[in-house]
Amino acid sequence: MTEIYHRIRSKCPPDCRILVVSKHRSVRQIQAYYDLGVRDFGENRAQELLEKAPQLPADIRWSFIGHLQRNKVRAVLPWLSRIHSLDSLALAEVVEKEAARIERTIEVLAEFNLAEEATKTGMSADEALPFFRQLSRFPHLIPRGIMVMGPHVQDEQAIAAVFHQARTLLEQLRQKTGLDLPVCSMGMSQDWPIALKEGSNELRLGSILFPD
Repeated sequence: MTEIYHRIRSKCPPDCRILVVSKHRSVRQIQAYYDLGVRDFGENRAQELLEKAPQLPADIRWSFIGHLQRNKVRAVLPWLSRIHSLDSLALAEVVEKEAARIERTIEVLAEFNLAEEATKTGMSADEALPFFRQLSRFPHLIPRGIMVMGPHVQDEQAIAAVFHQARTLLEQLRQKTGLDLPVCSMGMSQDWPIALKEGSNELRLGSILFPD
């Protein structure tokens, strides 16, 4: 486990963050990575996060990476440092309301479904600019960039094309909005080397870090 993490870490640029995806993993397994010095973990189900987080060190930076239902925002928000999967203005409005209620701000990434796969959530590229311009309405949300998943295919060129599109989209958003959007979150256990080549600076790694 340790060897795999350090091998991938050695291939990443210094400014690239590895988010350890801890869904379906035990408190003990998460603690093992924490003891290595990892502080960034991602969960995609509200109930799992709410069960695990109170049992683990308080300085863990939890990210929510799955589809976040609006009726779960109040429960999970106090535990989160970042929401990776902001995919609608309706969700943004709820997060803003709850963040204001507890008097804090929250970092957010906008999620895009550039592969246009029906099984995945996220906005289209055409929605990107209007969405980011609307985020200025929400003072408790701090836009930090975008999250994209590669297509579920074996064709590496097709995967690279989606990641390249994501990186281009992020650059366009920076230019047209003037926002500081440093984070390009793309690349998972099956496609992280391709994502790095295409400019990802945040990998979301789960199964590869927890070999059975």
